[in-house]
Amino acid sequence: MKRVAVVLLNFNGLELLKKFLEGTILYSAEADLVLIDNCSTDNSVSWFKSKYPNLLCIQLDKNYGYAEGYNKGLKHVKNKYYALLNTDLIVTKNWLNPLIKKLETNSKIGVIQPHILDFNNKNYFEYAGAAGGYIDKYGFPYCRGRIFKTTEFDKGQYDLPKEIFWASGACFIIKRKIFWELNGFDSDFFAHQEEIDLCWRVFNCNYKIYAIGESKVYHIGGATLPKSPSKTYLNHRNSLFMLMKNLPSKNKFNILITRLLIDYIIIVYYIFSFKLLSIVSILRAHIAFYVSFRKFAAKEIKVKKKSDYFKYKSILYAYLVRRHAYFGDLKHKN
Repeated sequence: MKRVAVVLLNFNGLELLKKFLEGTILYSAEADLVLIDNCSTDNSVSWFKSKYPNLLCIQLDKNYGYAEGYNKGLKHVKNKYYALLNTDLIVTKNWLNPLIKKLETNSKIGVIQPHILDFNNKNYFEYAGAAGGYIDKYGFPYCRGRIFKTTEFDKGQYDLPKEIFWASGACFIIKRKIFWELNGFDSDFFAHQEEIDLCWRVFNCNYKIYAIGESKVYHIGGATLPKSPSKTYLNHRNSLFMLMKNLPSKNKFNILITRLLIDYIIIVYYIFSFKLLSIVSILRAHIAFYVSFRKFAAKEIKVKKKSDYFKYKSILYAYLVRRHAYFGDLKHKN
């Protein structure tokens, strides 16, 4: 068994596997490759088993989504490090070594990601993770190299190793010991922002999360989960779930109330933009949050929640009012 397992979660991704898997295997010789299949119906499993009979394929009995799909599959993976990759991602030569080296030289690092660039526009960062993620006070995520829909040209401006707040679920490595100490992903998220929730728990347990520019990968973006009302619903619902679980008790409810009000301002914007399905999605997300309020209040991990989880108070205000579209425009607090 090798130190690292490169683990791909698949659901009806046969064409993506055919396109990208060979390169992933070629450039991940330091790792064991594992496929977890979320009960695909497109012959993904039979193709994988016939082409790669010596690689591990873990078949699940239904589509559990990203969060629980990984949780169930990873129970069968005993390597020291889990490298979780989307199937719509292409890795590059020597992408693993800088990440593992950094993990092994600092015992306090629990999670690490490469820089994620756009497969279709290779000089630009990709939306899902870019050069490492942050959240603002109210739980809105943004990245070095990407704020909302604006992505930056990669000039090497973020290449130095940097501590971040969250690593992208499209491609990150986590120590197996830490993953299971924290009971893995929250299965109630199903998909979207489960990696931010996990990283917030990692942060509250005093481990560090890093991004390494020496390692770069390319992501198609949206190939596995295209933009839809369902995606809007999950993003807003899961963001509220995440705040409920991870905020320090001292100011939790003030922040939650403010976040809900911000969502209603977004609804007003959608009214004038005639985005009716997005309005319905946010309202559904709020109803789900109210219904599940007690359940998620009970999920708090029993550690002291840190109040310095954010570096910038409101990324929406910075982006829409102050017109700060690039990460370098922000004056982060130390």
